Amino acid sequence: MKQKLDIENWPRRDHFNFFSQFEEPFFGVCVEVDCSKAYENAHLNGQSFFLKYLHASLVAANRIEPFKYRISDDEVWVYDQVNASPTINRHDSTFGFAYMDYFEDFEEFNAAAQVEIERVQNSTGLVPAGSGQNVIHYSSLPWLNFTAISHARSFSFKDSCPKVSFGKLSENKRMSVSVHVHHALMDGFHVGQFVEAFQEILNAG
Repeated sequence: MKQKLDIENWPRRDHFNFFSQFEEPFFGVCVEVDCSKAYENAHLNGQSFFLKYLHASLVAANRIEPFKYRISDDEVWVYDQVNASPTINRHDSTFGFAYMDYFEDFEEFNAAAQVEIERVQNSTGLVPAGSGQNVIHYSSLPWLNFTAISHARSFSFKDSCPKVSFGKLSENKRMSVSVHVHHALMDGFHVGQFVEAFQEILNAG
C-alpha cells in the first residue's frame, strides 16, 4: 500500500524540485557500526549473522519515513513498508538478486529469507527479482573493510531506492556500512537517523 505525498505543503518541496533535476541525485556516506552484540546473539542462537544484520537494517529503514519515499512520474509516494532486495552469493563466485518481504519479527523474516536464499543459490544467471519500487537495494562485500564505495548505475533508468552495502566484519566485531540515498527525498539528517536506529537495534542483539 502507498499514498501520495503532498509535495506543495512539504517542507522539503524546494529541495525536491532542486535535486530531482540532477543527473546524479544520489549521495552516499560510509560509517562503521558495532556488531558485537548482534554477532554474539546470532552465534548463540545458531542464526545467520548476515540475516541478523540485514533484518536490523530493514527494521531501522521502516522506522525512518523518508526511507519509504519513492518517486514515480514526478510524484512522491509513501509506502507502508519497504522490503529487501539483496544480492546473494553463490558457491561458483557469482551472485543473484533476491527479494525478501519485511517482517518486524526476526523469526518470521528469517524463515522466509532462508527459502529465498536457497532459491537464488540454486539458480543461475542474473535475473532481477520482481520487487517493485518499495525495496532497499542491499549488497554485501564480506571480503573488504571499505571506507568508500560507488555503485554501477544506469542513469536512463529512473531510480529512487536507497542502496545499502555491508563490508567485512573486523576482529573487534565492527563493520563498514555504506548508505546511498536520493537527495530529492532526504538529507544527511535522515541518514543519521537511520544509522542511529540501526546501531540501537544491533545493540539490542
